[in-house]
Amino acid sequence: MIPMPRPSPRLAAAAALALQLGACVSADRTTTGSIAPATVAGRHPIVLADRPRDLDVFVTGTGHLDPRQADDLDAFLLEYRRYGRGVLVVEVPSGSQVPGPAVARTAALLRARTAERGVPAREIVVAPYAVADVAVAAPVRLSFQRMQARVAGECGLWPQDLGVSQPGFSDGNAAYWNLGCATQSNLAAQVADPVDLVRGRQEGRVDSVARTRKIEELRSGKDPSTTWKQDGRASVKTQVTQ
Repeated sequence: MIPMPRPSPRLAAAAALALQLGACVSADRTTTGSIAPATVAGRHPIVLADRPRDLDVFVTGTGHLDPRQADDLDAFLLEYRRYGRGVLVVEVPSGSQVPGPAVARTAALLRARTAERGVPAREIVVAPYAVADVAVAAPVRLSFQRMQARVAGECGLWPQDLGVSQPGFSDGNAAYWNLGCATQSNLAAQVADPVDLVRGRQEGRVDSVARTRKIEELRSGKDPSTTWKQDGRASVKTQVTQ
């Protein structure tokens, strides 16, 4: 009988280590990409994108601009001149309950005021639109494209059940997906310049006179802070300039 060679201790140790490492490998692995975002900004990020900006001007009387809508139009045109892309579209309703001459006069006043505010005629496009419901007031609609901040996804989505049908999610005490979406949407809608969400603005001009005066007060041992008296007679401007 031929004796069998005994395995070396090193070979046996290597085989045991390979078995242990193989047991750690599993096809059902959890990767970082499969973990849901835990923060509000991660679930509902604010992005910058071109979107339409519009203003509805309602026809009043026989076709004129009341002071309220005139102010709205001036602010809208100022925004268009600063941030607008492309042309300014003026959509005139067709088939509304308002008489046609009143609508035409309102549209003419809008074009005249637009020209007075520095918008050239080549950037204005007038187009009619059909009124779907004659019982509802149909305004003259102005619109243009501009970069705006918005939430990347939609609000109101509930991919998980907050009840007992998904005990793994309920027992994890994690924030539900829709949490914070409305807050992010409101924040994006209130930002005047969307670029402020990307980077801060440059520092303004330094008041060298006030800075020099405060430094001299520090050197002389005086208190450089502003004294504010709430007596009803002092204002912030008078206190700061002292």
